[in-house]
Amino acid sequence: MLVAVALFELHIPHARSLKEKRMVVRSLRDKLRNRFEISAAEVGMQDLHQRARMAVTFIALDQPGVDGMLEKIQHVIESNADGMLTGWTSEVLDFDEGAGLGVAGMDIT
Repeated sequence: MLVAVALFELHIPHARSLKEKRMVVRSLRDKLRNRFEISAAEVGMQDLHQRARMAVTFIALDQPGVDGMLEKIQHVIESNADGMLTGWTSEVLDFDEGAGLGVAGMDIT
């Protein structure tokens, strides 16, 4: 199981207030959540009215699945007419499927 996390920075040139910026960010966040069933949130630059940092995270079974999903997400963000993608980065955490699981508060013997 792979857990992918990506950060995207946006420039929203027409935003003249935080309210205008938040409308753009909220619309993009909702579009990403609905289209891909992923977690998405604004995670930085909340006080700047023309820049935003968004994070997305999702689970995939293999690296080609992660790469394909990141490519699709990037395409949606780049095609968003209300903001320009200025940079992004991602990391993938690999969980071993054979890892032992314990239950908190229970003694399993």
